Amino acid sequence: MLFGLRSYVHMADEWAASQNARQKAVVDAFLHAWAGYRKFAWGHDELKPLTRSFSEWFGLGLTLIDALDTMWILGLKKEFQEARKWVSKKLRFRKDVDVNLFESTIRILGGLLSAFHLSGDVLFLKKAEDFGNRLMPAFRTPSKIPYSIVNIGTGVAHPPRWTSDSTVSEVTSIQLEFRELSRLTGDKTFQEAAEEVTRHVHGLHGKLDGLVPMFINTDRGSFTRLGVFTLGAGADSYYEYLLKQWIQGGKKERQLLEDYLEAVNGIRKHLLARSEPRKLTFVGELNHGRFSARMDHLVCFLPGTLALGAHHGLPAEHMKLAQALMDTCYQMYRQMETGLSPEIAHFNLHRTKAVKDVQVKAADRHNLLRPETVESLFYLHRLTGDRKYQDWGWEILRSFNTYTRVPSGGYSSISNVQDPRHPQPRDKMESFFLGETLKYLYLLFSDDPDLLSLDTYVFNTEAHPLPIWAPS
Repeated sequence: MLFGLRSYVHMADEWAASQNARQKAVVDAFLHAWAGYRKFAWGHDELKPLTRSFSEWFGLGLTLIDALDTMWILGLKKEFQEARKWVSKKLRFRKDVDVNLFESTIRILGGLLSAFHLSGDVLFLKKAEDFGNRLMPAFRTPSKIPYSIVNIGTGVAHPPRWTSDSTVSEVTSIQLEFRELSRLTGDKTFQEAAEEVTRHVHGLHGKLDGLVPMFINTDRGSFTRLGVFTLGAGADSYYEYLLKQWIQGGKKERQLLEDYLEAVNGIRKHLLARSEPRKLTFVGELNHGRFSARMDHLVCFLPGTLALGAHHGLPAEHMKLAQALMDTCYQMYRQMETGLSPEIAHFNLHRTKAVKDVQVKAADRHNLLRPETVESLFYLHRLTGDRKYQDWGWEILRSFNTYTRVPSGGYSSISNVQDPRHPQPRDKMESFFLGETLKYLYLLFSDDPDLLSLDTYVFNTEAHPLPIWAPS
């Protein structure tokens, strides 16, 4: 099926041996975060670095699984082997616990599949298959649009208590992982269930030039709360996975490409605007025809996705837009007093002197250690060779170290990116800080185009690399 374990180990050794100073700084950051997790939260979902304790979401060692492939890529063999031992001895999915289908797919299933591909260790594939089977009851709905919650022990799936809807991003951003699980196991059930969702959403009414509403009803299978269009939470990774499935499948699935191209045109037509005074290009939101100059940090995935599409043969104007949006995402950091972006930015549209382009409301000025901007910096540097993107990432890493690093171990989300003296740590280190943010920083600082080549791997929305399928 794959080449031997010794070859994988040799490959990881080569990556680690060629680390430059900035990559070594990322390794230091990872080891500091890992030390806190190992000491105070081992085997639990997330570290609470201030109180030196832990929190549970699913009770499945979320941070540990999310970080497996990061450790492998960073050459941290000892830490990887210790984590592997925990997976072998302690990770059991036969438990009465509700999990979010989307979050557990991208973090746990994606993390296990990536760890398998990088290490060649079949343990991770066996765990992935077990977990994938336990997620399948989510698809047993009248419409075949999956419920967002599934109990992996009892097999009972249901929508959240407050609605019968799932978000569109939740149900359309699980396909890379389920398709790959089918390819590896030979069991087509996973792929068929996930692709049925893609086909269904393709044919739905309620889109606007390829843009999709944020919610979909699991009973009727129709979009709900029509007329609201965003590339932030609720819809973001729908667009990402259109392109990435097309790449994953060897660029054969024409419908995915057409939907993606239509959506990019819809973004350009309806959601783009320019701020004052720097005339930054940004992606706003549309609410029943009214434009809002609001942009989630989550939207900063888009420059990288556009650049990746251009690399794979899509129009050169996609790369130009990617570069313009990358500048904007950087300014969301640069214009904050801590050098860290808020969760949500509002852009100034009025020609007023002494006003920054990026405006922040009190409820939006937190930073959760999110990866989207450094993710896009990685793509832009890898595909243009421009070192300014590395320099911008270095500034961001230094700001993380200054304002979010906790001396006893770990990094913490903060509540106020505008107050360097009192950033107000939140006592929470998200699993994606190790799974995504530090991984993308490490890759950004590499000048080796063969380190997880974009012609060989496609990254899921949790930064877990999966192989591009060879032509059959």
